[in-house]
Amino acid sequence: MNLWLPAASANAAETDRLLWALLLMSCAVLALVFTLLLRYIIKYRAGNPLDRGAAGEKSWRFEVGWTAATLLVFLGLFVWGANLYMSLFQPPAKALKIYVVGKQWMWKVEHAGGQREIDALHVPVGRPVELLLTSEDVIHDFSVPAFRLKHDVLPGRYETLSFTATKPGRYALYCTQFCGLDHAKMTGAVSVLPAPQFANWLAANGGESSLVAQGQALYERYGCSGCHGGNGAGSAQSGGTVRAPALAGLYGSPVPLADGTVVTADERYLHDSIVLPQKEVAAGYAPLMPSYAGQINEEDILKLVSYIQSLAPQAAP
Repeated sequence: MNLWLPAASANAAETDRLLWALLLMSCAVLALVFTLLLRYIIKYRAGNPLDRGAAGEKSWRFEVGWTAATLLVFLGLFVWGANLYMSLFQPPAKALKIYVVGKQWMWKVEHAGGQREIDALHVPVGRPVELLLTSEDVIHDFSVPAFRLKHDVLPGRYETLSFTATKPGRYALYCTQFCGLDHAKMTGAVSVLPAPQFANWLAANGGESSLVAQGQALYERYGCSGCHGGNGAGSAQSGGTVRAPALAGLYGSPVPLADGTVVTADERYLHDSIVLPQKEVAAGYAPLMPSYAGQINEEDILKLVSYIQSLAPQAAP
């Protein structure tokens, strides 16, 4: 246990205050309980002629008082922690989105511009970052102690995590969920750079094509345009009916389902529509979509999702 970890993110200091408050309150309750134990052990020891009758009637106000007081304090700590927890999963609209795939035994990172990293993550200082995390095999756990971040990364699911780095430097990255033989080697580093240096790093490490362009190439390779149209606008069959929902403008919009429910077309929905198409069938369409589970790896699914996101109308600045 290291009590002198650097606090290098916007939420790190508040996380520390919450943990110290929880520790101090727990110690206070422990001290109260042991103090009462010792007091009554001495007071009601054998041979002491004190009246021991109707003890419950004499102490119920005290019992109710200290129980209610500690309940209210711990409820306050819960609300504080819940508010902090929720802030990690509600990034600002303009957050920098970075994709992370856990795999035995490495972290594979890809930026929107196509820049790729293995066991490394470069981010700018002072800018909100949103991580979209998934796993190709087993459960991993993405942990950066200096940012006070720790979150499970699950196979077949997308998890989001947001933070704002506040201090330039290089910080350790770990997998903190036992994931196999070389779990201990699944480490890396997060490099926090000033904005100009981060821009230079992106330029110097630019990929051959952006994530959206790679996703468009996969969209064409796997024949998605046959049903959804070359630009995601839908493809008409003979008779003018549409075989599959249009993808242009789909991301972020509500989607009525065949079972009468409505979901939001977020990353999770797009991912599941590719690998589990029968799970949530759009209303008005036959369940014709084939499953691509086992045919497309998680990295390529991220690229397809990124391309479909790009088809959504852009918000005005």
